[in-house]
Amino acid sequence: MKITPYLNFPGTCAEAFKFYAETLGGEITFMQTHGESPMKDMFGPEWKDKIMHATLQVGDHEIAGSDAPLHMFAKPAGFMVTINPKAPEDARRIYAAFAEGGEVKMELQETFWTPLFAMVTDRYGTPWMISLEADMPK
Repeated sequence: MKITPYLNFPGTCAEAFKFYAETLGGEITFMQTHGESPMKDMFGPEWKDKIMHATLQVGDHEIAGSDAPLHMFAKPAGFMVTINPKAPEDARRIYAAFAEGGEVKMELQETFWTPLFAMVTDRYGTPWMISLEADMPK
């Protein structure tokens, strides 16, 4: 079984996924607008360039997403997407990118379970936990 986080955006999906691909070192493997879909006639012209579905591949993991009509869009709550970089410099770089224009919930810092951990909601409204994949000294 595979579990894939599916993120919704209020019209910023394409921009967010390009940012995530660059920041996380991933590749957008699929991105289709409403105007490109077989259902294009079901949506008004204002939805022509909005994303119906996008997929981002980061290593062996995938994140999917789309733009949601504003009457159906709700800010994310009650979850966070967790990423576990292996290198401290990657954790610092990703944290800095997500924090820029976002909201830091917990600064990047040492915890009892990892040398680097942070919680941040990025500029697109997605909540993230960054937890360095490392063994803590005993």
